[in-house]
Amino acid sequence: MIETIKKLLDGKGENYILPFFWQHGEDEETLRKYMQVIYDCGIRAVCVEARPHPDFAGPKWLTDLDIIMDEARNRDMKVWVLDDSHFPTGYANGALENADPSLCKQYLNVNTSDVCGPLPQAELNVDSMAKTVLSPFGPSGGMQGRSTTKPRVFDDDSLLCVIAAKLINGDTVDSTFLDLTDKVVDGKLVWDIPDGMWRIFVFYNTRNGGGRPHYINMIDKDSVRVLIDTVYEPHYEHYKDDFGKTFAGFFSDEPSFGNTLGYDFNESIGRRRMPIPWNKDVPLMLEERLGTDWKQLLPMLYADSTDSDLTALTRYSYMDTVTNLVKENFSNQISKWCEEHGVEYIGHLIEDNNQHSRLGASLGHFFRALDGQHMAGIDNIGNQVLIGGENHIRSSGIGVAGDGEFFHFALGKLASSHAHIDPKKKGRAMCENYGAYGWGTGVRQIKWITDHFLVRGINYYVPHAFSPKDYPDPDCPPHFYAHGHNPQYRHFQKLMFYLNRMCNIFNDGTHIAQAALLYHGEAEWTGGYMFLQKPARELMENQIDFDILPSDVFSEMDKFNTSFDGQLHVNGETYKTLIVPYAEYITRDVARFVAKAVETGFEVIFVDEHPSGICNSDDAEESLQLIRDISKCKAVPLSKLAKYVEEAGYKEVSLSSPFKRMRYYHYRKEGQDTYMFSNEDPSKTYEGSITVSAEGPVFVYDAMENLVHPINSEPCDRGTKLYLNLEPYQSIVVIFGTPPSELVPLPQVSEKKVVLSGEWKLSFAKSLDYPNFSDEMTISKLESVGKIKPEFSGFMRYETTCVLDEEASILEIEDAYDGVEVWINDKYAGMKVCPPYRFNITGLAVTSENQIRIEVANTLDREFRAMEPNSPMLRLRGVTPLAPSGIVGDVTIKI
Repeated sequence: MIETIKKLLDGKGENYILPFFWQHGEDEETLRKYMQVIYDCGIRAVCVEARPHPDFAGPKWLTDLDIIMDEARNRDMKVWVLDDSHFPTGYANGALENADPSLCKQYLNVNTSDVCGPLPQAELNVDSMAKTVLSPFGPSGGMQGRSTTKPRVFDDDSLLCVIAAKLINGDTVDSTFLDLTDKVVDGKLVWDIPDGMWRIFVFYNTRNGGGRPHYINMIDKDSVRVLIDTVYEPHYEHYKDDFGKTFAGFFSDEPSFGNTLGYDFNESIGRRRMPIPWNKDVPLMLEERLGTDWKQLLPMLYADSTDSDLTALTRYSYMDTVTNLVKENFSNQISKWCEEHGVEYIGHLIEDNNQHSRLGASLGHFFRALDGQHMAGIDNIGNQVLIGGENHIRSSGIGVAGDGEFFHFALGKLASSHAHIDPKKKGRAMCENYGAYGWGTGVRQIKWITDHFLVRGINYYVPHAFSPKDYPDPDCPPHFYAHGHNPQYRHFQKLMFYLNRMCNIFNDGTHIAQAALLYHGEAEWTGGYMFLQKPARELMENQIDFDILPSDVFSEMDKFNTSFDGQLHVNGETYKTLIVPYAEYITRDVARFVAKAVETGFEVIFVDEHPSGICNSDDAEESLQLIRDISKCKAVPLSKLAKYVEEAGYKEVSLSSPFKRMRYYHYRKEGQDTYMFSNEDPSKTYEGSITVSAEGPVFVYDAMENLVHPINSEPCDRGTKLYLNLEPYQSIVVIFGTPPSELVPLPQVSEKKVVLSGEWKLSFAKSLDYPNFSDEMTISKLESVGKIKPEFSGFMRYETTCVLDEEASILEIEDAYDGVEVWINDKYAGMKVCPPYRFNITGLAVTSENQIRIEVANTLDREFRAMEPNSPMLRLRGVTPLAPSGIVGDVTIKI
């Protein structure tokens, strides 16, 4: 780590940022200008997005990309390309519009008929039930992806089977199923219905009725190959000499099963009536798992049965089948192609609101869907992670309401955990970030969001976005440059240099955590379950770090480098305990590990209750024994989990007083221990000590200013006690080791201060006019400039004089929105992008009259709302209050 800090102090380091660079078909001058603008932010890569481009993979596209590639070669930058003409990935640039039907998506669907017996010689028109009746509204474009004016209709619907089950209560059916398929003659079922209420399930294969009929089938190898042939191969043909050099790879954006239309986020197997993904391989795979009578069990994919164990087995068998098909036929097929051509494959799926373990808009299993990718990936857009937003449901006009608890306690940890445990990822976790938050998203909020993901282990970033479309482009702002209109572009530059330095610190090392937390996906498929964010929250709010582990680390031990010697090791990570969120069923391999752990004294903690069954066992006797072994483990109520973990000795970081919004990340690199601490509370300061397990010399690295500072610390029985005063929006990096250069002392401050209470000259400059200020006025009170200029976006310059009798050390601004710069006697004192707005002015101020100049840049929110008051994006995001503009509160100089 010391060598890394030395390089950073010398202005060197690697790049970990690849922002979206949207393409609409702009002219050459604009494209080259934007590459310069991105480069000036210290960013050395772009991710080129074709979503708005009129000619993806065509001549105009290649001409535009040639310009970007030329700029990248000259600047030693990397270029990534989103792998389709529109999101979500899978449109294959329109190739499925007229492709052979066998390459198009296929589903298993069901129609049912309820009837009360006895009823002899009842007749049912099965032929009419074994077809999809298309909605007259059809799939839409826009958020659903491009579509033909008229959705494609297929004529190959075919009956699979007819199964009858006795209804017991509600939608629950008896587990004794009757296969009536052989009673269907000429499309008609004739059946002597026995006594009772019966549900007749008519299962049929169809290519109609899901979402996006013009998209590839994610579980079918040949269908996925169409995407490779229409997108990947043409780019290789044109840029083969750049592959693995300037051309870094491809990015898949939100690929999904698409078996439903839209973003309801409730496509959990067995809990919603819907067509489900299917292909030619699924029947044989289900037969291998469930036996020759597998068709009789299909009703349990749609209804609960009286045999919960059999229901769990059936649902697990189906979901395990299709998620492994996604892994092999989509994720790994593309990954293999990329590896053979010298590039990498990255991206993310839809994780929102727990969708990562479901069908529909996602791919059923977070870890399997991203298995082939060379980085773990997530996205955070549209007010998902919000300052202070962990406790409430998001209200939005886009999709369903957002679950703040998921976004704050699960999202970031899913990606960083995957990066830690999968050797292919090499510790790399990527986040597409900031997009669609709106023009009001300023650098103080971006800084907070950035730290939120850094402290959860995310170390690659795709800022969203640089749009070269004419300003104002209403498409998913903020846009960080906006043809020079964004007054916070310079402040964003500073943030990106900070972000790259931080990512240099948290790459190429090893994350240190005491606990592992079992992924809840399989539990959700099979029965009662608890969302993983519930225990995750208890741990994080009590400074207990963890990784999320899928059950696959126990069934594919070689792949994940899993071993057990009294402690659990996964790909170099070491865990002292495994925590299992409440699950009615767990997998056999997890249960076998727990049984082994019981014998060795390794503690497995079950939250709330022990499991009652094994979801994929074919050995009843073994299952009973495993359940008996599991019952020897401790079951701890969720509310007492953190306390139990701490008392059991699985906590390495302790605060002198409770502080729920303190987050930390422990990383070991080059033999040295590094801790990041971040105060996520927007209003409260943490003042006290933090005890960590590391020992030895210690210092602080300030990545924002690229300086090293001393820290007040002392050795103690448990390691080292660090004394911190961490204010809102602040984070700190503490490194154990000999400092690589002389430490820069922090300014000495007394309680004596001077409040600048006189008059101020206030003037204004639009971003394009800067530094030419005008409209000068005199003010006596520092309050929101929005009261004076409600539609103004740009720079506000404040000027005053101050006579000092003693040497000054700090100028402090109570609050401001957002980016702030200070000059003392025309000497630059620095830039701040978020609170605390505190500037070291030692040596700049004199003991006589001083000229004070402060410039504050607000966001484009006010200007845009005035220009586009009825913008659809404003409505879709939900109307939010305008932030104040300029300085709000006192300005003081401390002596």
